[in-house]
Amino acid sequence: MKRIEALEILAGLTADLPVVVTCAASSRELAAVADRPNHLYLLDSMGLAGSVATGLALTVAESVPRVVAIEGDGSLLMNPNVLPTAGYLRPRKLLMVLLDNGVYGATANLPTYGVDLGALAEASGWTVQRAAAPEDLRSGFTQALTVDGPVLLHVRIEVGNAAGVPKLLANPVVVGRRFQDWLAAR
Repeated sequence: MKRIEALEILAGLTADLPVVVTCAASSRELAAVADRPNHLYLLDSMGLAGSVATGLALTVAESVPRVVAIEGDGSLLMNPNVLPTAGYLRPRKLLMVLLDNGVYGATANLPTYGVDLGALAEASGWTVQRAAAPEDLRSGFTQALTVDGPVLLHVRIEVGNAAGVPKLLANPVVVGRRFQDWLAAR
């Protein structure tokens, strides 16, 4: 499954949930699929989607059922301490979707060395589910919503970016305000 295919599925499943998205191709492709006010694109903040989503999951109102982070394997390896931190804090509303293509896509596809980030999450106290096909992603996501977090949905995807997706040149302040306003309305 390609990243953009996974993001299309996730966009269909998260229309009413706050979604914190890692930088670069993941943000660009999700914005191309469905640019919504419930998406917080972390432009130029590699490795922080899990940290931001953890903080949100610990503090959002009861009316918000789940906080979703969309993270890449290269980005998560920039800040792997989010796994033991969230494992310790146990935010019950946290669901991280890890789109793992086995490479740092922003640096000419250098390998992420086959680190099993799902196993690292399990060792840190997360509930981990795995998916490799679109139907696995749909069912895994739906199942993850029924489990108190932190939950990591480890999704294997193909290497490569979608062709023809424009850069996401949104003002980060505007993106943040739009997300805050959406969240406050919940």
